Formats: sequence, C-alpha cells, structure tokens
Amino acid sequence: MKNSIDNGRRRFVLAALTSSAAAALTNVSPLWAAPVGRHFKDQVLTGDIKNLNVSKAQLPIGSNMGSPITINGQMPGPLIRLKEGQRAHLNVTNHLNQDTSIHWHGIILPPDMDGVPGVSFAGIKPGETFKYAFDVEQNGTYWYHSHSGLQEQLGHLGPLVIDPADGDIGADREHTIILSDWTFSDPHDVMRKLKVAEGYYNYQKRTIFDTLEDVKKKGLADTWEERAMWGAMRMSPRDIADVTGSTYTYLMNGRTPQDNWQALFKVGEKIRLRIINGSAMTYFDFRIPGLEMTVVAADGQPVKPVNVDEFRIAVAETYDVIVQPKERKAYTFFAESFDRSGYARGTLTPSIGLTAEVPPQRVITERGMAAMGMDMSGMKGMNMDKSKVDSSGMAAPKGEMKGMGQHSAHTMHGTQMEGEMTPSKKLPVESIDIVHSEDGHGAGAAMIAKNPSSRLDEPGIGLEDSPHRVLVYTDLVGESPWPDEREPERQIELHLTGNMERYMWSFDGKKFSEVDGYVRFNYGERLRLILVNDTMMDHPIHLHGMWMELENGQYPRPRKHTISLKPGEKVSLQISADAPGEWAFHCHLLYHMEAGMFRVVQVA
Repeated sequence: MKNSIDNGRRRFVLAALTSSAAAALTNVSPLWAAPVGRHFKDQVLTGDIKNLNVSKAQLPIGSNMGSPITINGQMPGPLIRLKEGQRAHLNVTNHLNQDTSIHWHGIILPPDMDGVPGVSFAGIKPGETFKYAFDVEQNGTYWYHSHSGLQEQLGHLGPLVIDPADGDIGADREHTIILSDWTFSDPHDVMRKLKVAEGYYNYQKRTIFDTLEDVKKKGLADTWEERAMWGAMRMSPRDIADVTGSTYTYLMNGRTPQDNWQALFKVGEKIRLRIINGSAMTYFDFRIPGLEMTVVAADGQPVKPVNVDEFRIAVAETYDVIVQPKERKAYTFFAESFDRSGYARGTLTPSIGLTAEVPPQRVITERGMAAMGMDMSGMKGMNMDKSKVDSSGMAAPKGEMKGMGQHSAHTMHGTQMEGEMTPSKKLPVESIDIVHSEDGHGAGAAMIAKNPSSRLDEPGIGLEDSPHRVLVYTDLVGESPWPDEREPERQIELHLTGNMERYMWSFDGKKFSEVDGYVRFNYGERLRLILVNDTMMDHPIHLHGMWMELENGQYPRPRKHTISLKPGEKVSLQISADAPGEWAFHCHLLYHMEAGMFRVVQVA
C-alpha cells in the first residue's frame, strides 16, 4: 500500500514538474529582456570581446515549436552593449549548414566590417569564425541581422545599444523592445507564393457587400470606374502589406501576444524605451494607451523632444521614447500591424502578473488614389477615357478618397494650436521636376507617379483620422547640425518601381540582377538624393555606411539610416559621401530586396 502511495506521489510530482517545465518553455524570452530592465547606474560593459554563435534550434513560439536561427541559443539574439569611443570586437561563428553573415544596422564602420555578402565581404562559411572589429563612433539604439538570403525571416536578428561616452542615458531605467514577425512556413515557400499569386496572404480583400455599399455612397458609375482602375493594376485597395497575420505571428522580444512580455517600473521613474522594428515585412503602429510618449531619438540619433500618443515605425527603423508613469497600474505596449491583421503586445507594469486591457484592433483602411500622384491614364494595359484625366495629367476620381491631403489638424502638435493649420514650409523636393524614363521604366514598373508629392506631414494610411497625436516625419528636428553644412553640388534621382502581379521590385525598373554598374557617389562630395515612389506600396529604404539627412523643412535636419516612402511620394535627402568603398542600398522589406529592389553605391 505504501509503495502504491509513493508511486502515485512520484507520478504526481513528475507530472507537476513536467507541467511546470512546459509552462516555462512557452514563456522563453531572451535573457536581456528580463522585466527589471537596466538602471542607468549599472556598470556599463565595455572592452569585452563578444562571441556570437549562429545555429538552428527548436524553440517554443507561443503554443507551437519553431525552428529559428538563433544567436547564442536565443531568438531574438542577445542584446549587444557597446560604448561610444571603444574598439568593438565581435567574433561570429557559423554553426549552420549554409553561409551566414551579420550586418550592424545603422553603424558607421569600414565597408569590410559591414557584413553584406557579395558587396563588402564573402560571408561566413559553415564552421568558420569571422572577427568583426571597428571603432565605435556613435551612440544610440540600433540592431543587427543576417544579410544572407532569407535568414532574417527565421529570427537571425538582435538588438544593439551603444551607450554614450559619459554613460548617461537620460533616464532612471530603460527597456529595449524589438518587434518581429515570425512564420512557421519556410521563407522560400512564402516567396514562391508571393510570385505565384498576388495578394496570396491578403485575407481582408473586398467582398460583393463592400461593392454594394460603395454603390450606395458613390453611385454605380464612380464605383465602376474606381474598381476598373484597381483591376487594371491587378491590385486591391486593401493591398496594404504583402505578408500578413494570416501566416505571421507578431512578436515582442520573442514573445507572442498571449505570452505577454512584461517590463517593470516604479512610479515617478523616467523610463527610456528603445523600440526597434526588426521585422522582415511588417510596419507597426506603436502606442501605450493612457501614457504619453516623448520621442527623443530616431534611428539612434537624438532629436528635439516631441510629445506623441502613437507613432508608425517602419521596418528597420528605431525610436527612443521617454515615459513617466504617474500611477501604480499596468499599461499595455500595443504594436498593431498597419494592415490591421494582427499585433504584438506587452505590459509595462509595477508588479509581475498585473496586466492592462488590450485595446481592440482597428479596421483595415483602403488605399485611395488622388493622393498617390498616379498617372492613371498612363498605366500599362489600361484603356482609360481621357475625359477622366485632369489638366495635370493625373486621374481625377469623382468620389472622395480616404487618406488624402495634409495631416489632419487634430493630430498636429508642437507649435500649432488644435484646429489650426499653419502654412507648411516649402521643401526643396517640391520645386524639383521629376524625370521618368521614356519607356516609363520598362516592364519592371506597372505604373508611374506622374505627379508625386511630399507626404512627410502625413501619418500614413489608417492613421489619418486618429483622435490623438501621431508622429510624422516633419516633427523630427535634429538635436544639432551635421558638421558638413555645404549645399549639395550634385543631384541623383532614383525611382522605386514595382509590378505587383509579377512580384517584381526594383529601382528605375531594373532588378539588381539586371543592373550593370553602381550608383556612384564622388568621395568627399555633398549631394542630394531624390527618391520617388512609383508604386502603391510603402517602402523603407536603407543606405549602408552613411547618414541620410531628411529635408523635412526643419533645422537641424534629422539624420536617418532608413527612410520610409508612402505611395506616390517623393523625398529629398542630403548626403555627405565621406565613406569610401561599396555599400548596399535597398528596400528593407525582405522579400522586396530578394526580388531585386537592391543596388550598390560606390563611393570613390
């Protein structure tokens, strides 16, 4: 009898231990993402040689097991802390059965340390160790990721924080948040499906009921004309994101919304949140309901403080914000995908286990056309009545289109009073005539933006009518001027082009495999780069090795390593070509880059 009781007790204890272990596994998160965060008085790690081991592993992601690429057994990888002024030594060993690499996103360093196979180095072969070494000449919030094939989609990424030389982060506590999108599908299968069927992952397409509702609001003729335009482009007005929550699980520091990553605070503390979008394809709209955020840095570079309630963070961008909770209660970190197909979530809490309400998801917004600057009469394969085109050559749909015009007054802030609009400063790009090639950039461009415009003062699709303050690019003001204040002596214009039906993405209508030669910068010159988005999708464009100064009507101009362009938008950037060598320049949507939206800049 006693043996029977003992055996039963053993089975109970074993079952309890197994259950506890399973529960622990479903809550695995990177070691650096501990809820306590980091206090600025803690010792700053400097001078260490950091060893990073890249390997495949089986890890729980939510309630399922995944096979991510890990760094030191973690996904995302470890938080790497460097210090401004030190010499960084980072040894990366490849335990995969394929080549790999690490690119230090936003870091100014020699080209052979930049980590782009085929451009700046040969990559890291299986079983080999590559020793990265460079002087750290900046501080701020950055990240790192693979630049080999589609490995980034498999979790090959992590946060990188560089402390200022004096060690002062301007806060009592800090938390680092890296957002990512995970799929249990093979990334190559995702790419194949995108090529085979436009909109494969879009489960929010319009239905016959939506069309009938449009007929009620706009009439049959206008509804038919609008549908014909979208049909000619082989697109839907709800084509917001190529890959969506239908296959993605959105993660915050490696945790699903159900796992709820938590970060601790004490009432009265000034907390610095370092927010990184390490996704392969997803733009997020980030907010903390009930808590104001003060933006103090963009892409690692300090900006003059801007108070906001929400901001859109493009793929590869980073923002630092300061929050100061006044009450002892929990707040939700809410990062909603901009196509509204899902979200990542965490909690800022004074006590582990105390949570806050998760806000409901907003409904998807449809893209309009009038603000896109699209010349609908010139779209390939479309027979349009010329009487429907206005004198500027741009199609003029009769119905009111959502998402048009200037940033609405109730979302503006800073020096403007609520309900008032002050005349915007004329930006250099507004007086520049855009030049398209005679063939409309060839087969790689399904359309062109005949009348592109500056849209820097718009928050983006789905945020136009927000009842609270949303960050826009014109809010960003650099903390101090860049040392090089020369006027640009030369101008380069590049067009972002695409053919959604064939899933072709390119610059000037040519995929990287079709390009012969470089985008050439003359060493030491000051130049203006004009980017024109001739597509109906948003694109985050990243330049390696040099800063881009955004001409947004502010001074000092904010410095960016990644700039997001809305459909039909044109932007201008000033660049000091001070980094000799060859540098990658590409769209940071992973599958767009893989499809050919990639060039190499040569500075010589």
